[in-house]
Amino acid sequence: MQPISPEKVQLLLEQFFNRDVYLHLETTNGSYAVLRGEKTISVGSFVRNVVVRFERGMITGNGPYRVGLKMEHGWIYAEGLTDWEPDSTQNGLLLAGHDEEGRLMIAFQLSVTPFGTESGEQE
Repeated sequence: MQPISPEKVQLLLEQFFNRDVYLHLETTNGSYAVLRGEKTISVGSFVRNVVVRFERGMITGNGPYRVGLKMEHGWIYAEGLTDWEPDSTQNGLLLAGHDEEGRLMIAFQLSVTPFGTESGEQE
């Protein structure tokens, strides 16, 4: 992965406007908080292979970045994004946010095809 280039990410987001695409959105502080001895509740979310259609999408901020997708009846929003890579097949986009120690804190992915399972099979 490489540091986010907002201009390049914006161009890729625009390729997904007004079409059905698959979303993967995952956040976690997981065991990281526990390992650091923080007295906090571990939090996380996991959404995979949800079909969404958005009319507008934008990346904002100066790093870490935010991405928002405007749908007919609401928004999807992800914050804390630091790195990206285009899908090797040019059918998708992967954005991620890593903490100062390189641990994954958020993943945001769009694709025109469903994401596979951990075993590589389509769900």
